[in-house]
Amino acid sequence: VAGLASSPALVFGFGPSSALGSSPTTHRTTTASSSLFSSRPPNTFNPFRMVGDMASGLFGSEKLEAQPGLETALARLASLPSWDAIRSDLESKMETPQEINFRSNLEKGYGVASPLHKIRLYDESNKEENIRVKFYRDSASWCPYCQKVWLMLEEKKIPYTVEKINMRCYGDKPNSFMRIQPNGAIPVAEIDGRVYGQSNDIMFTLEELFTPEKGGHKSLSPPPNQQDNANDLLRLERELFSGWMYWLTGGGEQSKRGFIQVLKKVETALSKNGPFFMGDSVTLVDFMYASFLERMAASLLYFKGFMIRVPPGEKTDFPAVNKWFDAMETLESYQLTKSDYYTHAFDLPPQLGGCRYEPGCEPYEKAINGERSLDGTQGSWELPLQPHNGGIEPDWTWAAPTEAFAQREAVERVTANHAAIVKFACRGAGQKGVPPVMAPLSDPNAVPSDVVQPAVDACLRMVLQALLDGAKEKDEVMIQLAKSIVSEGGKDFASGVIDSLAYLRDRVGVPRDMKLPAARQLRAHLNWAIGKLLDAADA
Repeated sequence: VAGLASSPALVFGFGPSSALGSSPTTHRTTTASSSLFSSRPPNTFNPFRMVGDMASGLFGSEKLEAQPGLETALARLASLPSWDAIRSDLESKMETPQEINFRSNLEKGYGVASPLHKIRLYDESNKEENIRVKFYRDSASWCPYCQKVWLMLEEKKIPYTVEKINMRCYGDKPNSFMRIQPNGAIPVAEIDGRVYGQSNDIMFTLEELFTPEKGGHKSLSPPPNQQDNANDLLRLERELFSGWMYWLTGGGEQSKRGFIQVLKKVETALSKNGPFFMGDSVTLVDFMYASFLERMAASLLYFKGFMIRVPPGEKTDFPAVNKWFDAMETLESYQLTKSDYYTHAFDLPPQLGGCRYEPGCEPYEKAINGERSLDGTQGSWELPLQPHNGGIEPDWTWAAPTEAFAQREAVERVTANHAAIVKFACRGAGQKGVPPVMAPLSDPNAVPSDVVQPAVDACLRMVLQALLDGAKEKDEVMIQLAKSIVSEGGKDFASGVIDSLAYLRDRVGVPRDMKLPAARQLRAHLNWAIGKLLDAADA
């Protein structure tokens, strides 16, 4: 997703990423209301069902007019909270040191790792002037090759600074980066003043220079007597990768059988050692597998209907692979870099030139992209959220001990940069950017609609207050707000507001903007607001 790519200081990412960076040949269009309202009876009023490709420019700003009476109507809603009031309410409800100290730790480079860190010192024992590594990674916090290096830096607790660079399909790379990496590829690392431009080279250099003897850094090398086994596993990883690519981008029974055959070899290898590839401790071998096993689990479910990872207690043909995922999720380094199925499903096509759908995938596709739960009873981004997204993606219980914790995380990320986020959302009612970039839903040059901004701002404030207090507690206020938007602005205007909320909803990236539990809560509460607007328009 392209967010506010031109504003590198933004806190709520929305940089070039790809929660929705799909290719038109692979992305099946949905509507603003599909996450919640695909079961609603049809009526004659279609614009609210027409977010189409969810790109900007569906309702050009020239088609919407300013509504001077709306701001007066909004001012009369006494229960509509201010941004300062929401932030104050959030801070009064924070419970853990991680939440309370999040912003100060970001600035200092301390605390629990976050994609928003631009410097990593871990704690007071490390000093900025002693940093030896500068890490160039993607702005989207998604690149699989960057993830491998990122995992290693964090697991070894190597201090580093971060420079974020666009992936090629989301926009141009800065000249300063091209001077040190002429081919533009990421990741890149400057280590002790020397430039390394390939992920494997970076990883092995880090392992060689930052050792238990040289700074007390954790060793990730396989045991000396297991080098041959490690090499065999690395060759198996390449075989697995090739099988995945062949099936994902091509399809057919032969490629499916080939992939499953290799995955069974991986299952056997893990069942002999486990939970990690080399036994009880994580090594470089695990990090070589991590990025693509994670993407396999997401993409093969979305495009092929093939499930690798299952919720706790469910039967699977790959129990050792599932135990490996469980073990990886105990690592703070992996918790930092892990993405969700939705982000993966829409990030992969523009990188690969397209992914091929196969019969049987549609229920999983709809559940992952927010349209419909697997059991068909509700939207998968509809309140109340089903555990494990209805049985297709295990909940990240390690990321949020309670639902309220996840909701507060969502509120924190938005309130910290609300003005830019509101403006970003208004691209949904604005105009597409020129020139376009390769990923059609990444649109860093889009022009937001200023006309809908006051209404979008008000709706987003209600969404955040509902996250803090509960949607049921705020139903009546949101209904009043929705009625005011429709009565004062008209249905076309309200349509632009809905498009803007949907544009934002569909571009929440994991882990770039927040962890999955928080992202699910924000997406569902945005749908709650969209639902009230649709009801007001239908009345």
